[in-house]
Amino acid sequence: MSPGKGRRQKAEGRRGAAKRRKLPLFLLLSAFCFLPSCRQKMSNQPKYDPLEPSDFFADGMSARPRIPGTVARGELPLEGFLVTGKIGTADGDGYPFPITAAVMDRGQERFNIYCSPCHGRGGDGNGMIPSRGLRRPPSYHTDALRNAKTGHFFDVMTNGFGAMPTYAVQVPVNDRWAIIAYIRALQLSRNGTINDLPPAQRAQLSGGAP
Repeated sequence: MSPGKGRRQKAEGRRGAAKRRKLPLFLLLSAFCFLPSCRQKMSNQPKYDPLEPSDFFADGMSARPRIPGTVARGELPLEGFLVTGKIGTADGDGYPFPITAAVMDRGQERFNIYCSPCHGRGGDGNGMIPSRGLRRPPSYHTDALRNAKTGHFFDVMTNGFGAMPTYAVQVPVNDRWAIIAYIRALQLSRNGTINDLPPAQRAQLSGGAP
């Protein structure tokens, strides 16, 4: 083989290799050409506009009615003493369900989680938050709050008051009433006497028979 022919074969081989290397790049560029059309289809997918009619459903409406028995978040019916703490337009007193030992335990637990950081474990307003310089809440042991109706406490937890924000999202309705029952227990404990206890518990403390 002559030297000139060998050089030509090598040059042709290099050109062929270069073409083969360019082929994946060509395929990649071709794939990108299809992406805009794919994105366009995803952007314009079938959907109904609000209140647009529909011939798919028998009632002709695209918006579907709420499933019976369901309540959307934030749409708890605001009626009755249980969910408002009011009788008519005034703060009510008492409780919408019986206060049992389990309810009191729940109230203590929820109070320590959500209320004690500001109000303190004893309800005197000396919690961790005011000790850091924020506004100190009033003590539950003042005459005004000892005489306040339970509906007042429910309203404050539900809607907020002064520097206190609403806790309606964090604390469910029944837990608010459980907390109120525990607050009442704190108030009684500050000014109570042994005679306020049931006979069996008085006997346990005094070490004698009831």
